[in-house]
Amino acid sequence: MIYKLCFGLVILLHRIIDLITGHALGFYYLEHHIQTNHGSVSVAIYGDHDKPALITYPDIALNHMSCFQGLLFCPEAASLLLHNFCIYHISPPGHELGAAPILPSTPVASVDDLADQVADVLDFFGLDSVMCLGVTAGAYILTLFAVCISFKLVCSVLLAQMLSNFCSLLQTKYRERVLGLILVSPLCKAPSWSEWFYNKVMSNLLYYYGMCNVVKDILLQRYFGKGVRGCSTEPESDIVQACRSFLDQRQGMNVWRFIQTINERKDLTENLKQLQCRTLIFVGENSQFHAEAVHMTAKLDSRYSALVEVQACGSVVTEEQPHAMLIPMEYFLMGYGLYRPSQINCSPRSPLNPFCISPELLSPESMGVKLKPIKTRAK
Repeated sequence: MIYKLCFGLVILLHRIIDLITGHALGFYYLEHHIQTNHGSVSVAIYGDHDKPALITYPDIALNHMSCFQGLLFCPEAASLLLHNFCIYHISPPGHELGAAPILPSTPVASVDDLADQVADVLDFFGLDSVMCLGVTAGAYILTLFAVCISFKLVCSVLLAQMLSNFCSLLQTKYRERVLGLILVSPLCKAPSWSEWFYNKVMSNLLYYYGMCNVVKDILLQRYFGKGVRGCSTEPESDIVQACRSFLDQRQGMNVWRFIQTINERKDLTENLKQLQCRTLIFVGENSQFHAEAVHMTAKLDSRYSALVEVQACGSVVTEEQPHAMLIPMEYFLMGYGLYRPSQINCSPRSPLNPFCISPELLSPESMGVKLKPIKTRAK
């Protein structure tokens, strides 16, 4: 209660500063450490708390600075998102800036635990209905949260009939909290043998050697396409160099824990039909998870989902080609009555209404199944 009171006072103070200086609150961010039922989690908040909420979750070894900075530094995308949303960046346990090593005695969280942490964060901030944006492993966690698999596990075999109505009620309540999913190179199946093997290699290296160069190289191959990773004759791009620098700041054992968690994930394929929200999926054509994104799209209701393939791009489209996300996101959010500031002067203050989306807005013809390559920098 005292923490929530302090949180409210900090928000009020920032609003007073905004009135005095004329700055928009969206250019600041406040970081909070929330104690959930499954441990502490860091949440960085950008924007006006009166606006609808956008929840983000990054990929392995990344946080909001290394996974969503490129998107928010893109002026058009930043104006679209910060004008319409208050952004709540959730970091995986121990992935926030300056994180200390998690105590070895702390149990490794399951994917269900991480999905439940998302619910605890929403409850803490009093958020009823949210939009979600996740990248790869983070996309899996937010998809799991949306389909509410964890509530299914509450019912044991013996009590299934007795509790089925109760669990169904909880699932419906949980699903209604997610109004839309924007997923970037998402995971939805159990790990393939190749992914499982690479994760095991990284886990062993992290356990014995920490965040060494071999681990960083494996992660950078996971994140980015060849065009920006460089080679013997071409240097790494600025994006890759910045990401490598961010990885140097990660606690190796904290990353090890998240890899352990995501390597034990379950297959969500059979549960995707339960999704009751619109879903927009981005994937780079050179992503290691391209086939998985296509598979996920095929299993979703085609009336409420769309796939955008970004050419000459790896998995983390938010950093490598953030401009490619702008037009599809504009069409996607237009159905919720949300626009960029140049198109509408008023700022949204009411909850999103997903039922006003026209399915045509999400058709491949209107959104474009493929986008032409976009240069991220001038040569």
